[in-house]
Amino acid sequence: MPQRRSKTKSPSLPHIGALPNQPPIEGVDEATWVDVIHKMDEVYSQLVRDEIALEEKNEALERSQQFIFSLLSAMSDVLIACNHLGEIEETNAALRELVGSSEAALHGMPIYKLLADQESVERVRKVIEQAEPRRMGEVTELNLSNAAHGSVPVDVNCTPRIDSAGRHAGFVFVGRPVGELKRAYHELRETHEALKRTQRQLLHSEKMASLGRLVAGVAHELNNPISFVLGNVHALKRYSERLATYVDALHQHGSPPDLVDLRKQLRIDRILGDLPSLIDGTIEGAQRTADIVNGLKRFSVVDREEKIMVDLGGVVKRAIHWVKKGTAPEFTVHWEAGEALNVIGNAGQLLQVLMNLIQNAYDAASAAHVTQPQLWIAASTDTQHVTLTLRDNGPGIPAEYMSQIFDPFFTTKPVGKGTGLGLSISYGIIEQHGGRMYARNAVGGGAEFVIELPIAPERR
Repeated sequence: MPQRRSKTKSPSLPHIGALPNQPPIEGVDEATWVDVIHKMDEVYSQLVRDEIALEEKNEALERSQQFIFSLLSAMSDVLIACNHLGEIEETNAALRELVGSSEAALHGMPIYKLLADQESVERVRKVIEQAEPRRMGEVTELNLSNAAHGSVPVDVNCTPRIDSAGRHAGFVFVGRPVGELKRAYHELRETHEALKRTQRQLLHSEKMASLGRLVAGVAHELNNPISFVLGNVHALKRYSERLATYVDALHQHGSPPDLVDLRKQLRIDRILGDLPSLIDGTIEGAQRTADIVNGLKRFSVVDREEKIMVDLGGVVKRAIHWVKKGTAPEFTVHWEAGEALNVIGNAGQLLQVLMNLIQNAYDAASAAHVTQPQLWIAASTDTQHVTLTLRDNGPGIPAEYMSQIFDPFFTTKPVGKGTGLGLSISYGIIEQHGGRMYARNAVGGGAEFVIELPIAPERR
């Protein structure tokens, strides 16, 4: 540009624009030509600037197109863009790989040719031919034709495409083969079933551990009624022999004085007086034995899930009885049964929870070498819940363990003394009953566990 300006200032400037051998144009002086050249200079400079800007915009457009192309290529979901007639305008690599066709072969093809059945065709036709497409799109399942595997189910989202003028230009179909989702769901379901089986096994293992602690108490408890049942039976046997002798004598037509002496000698009157109490004792012992066995059977059933109205106070009483008879005969438990604490639940499962908490209280106090392990159990009710509070006189729960005590396999007991599952399973049982269980340290020392359960509807 500066060279042109130097030329315009040359001495031959007035003859610029004149034809050879022609006189200069009238009325056009040197200043006019200078203005013309300056204007041409400005126009040329503007053209250069516009060309540079255009090149920059073209470069930015190419980068944008390359970015969009890389996104389409990287998508694992299939993508189909078609016009308002259903003719394919754009696809991505995932779709081309799925249907086994090239981009050139797919361009301009009706989308209906990619569908494997008439039902899918009708679904797409319903979307494309609707008068006012929904902005949010529609989700549907289509079966695409696949050269290698036949029909491939794809869960797609159909969204209308709008051009720069705001007019409806076509549709975009984005989806993922459902087979992959089904495989993932199948694996998830198998994992869930395996987890449920493991949970049942752990629950069964913990119940077996609880039953092991009960063996000593059960043996002792069964021994008492069985002992006096056997003793009564032996007494009845001896009495029956004497009665038989007396009856034989009567049938032999002995003299009345002799019969009177024999009656006194065999103490028939005393025997007859003892028979009712002996029989009653036998029935009581047998009934107690049956109750013990039935309670043990209820506790040992693994998959029993029925829920009935349960008196939580009675469950507490049985739990204290079993733990003291089993492993903690010197354990002092302070519990006063009041009015019925009715909840809806499984008596065996609730018994397991309370036995576990009572046993843990004894173990904690014993491990701390407390002279007299004790536990205080209190109950309260409101319009919605029954609350049990169990406070021991052990060392309490260390702060660093407070957030872990309900975690599976967490235990502070020595190896071989605990599985770390008791509190975790108990927590889960209370949750299944619609309640909650939490732990804290009591103000006066020791650990405190709180159980809240929904009160039975009849009490509300």
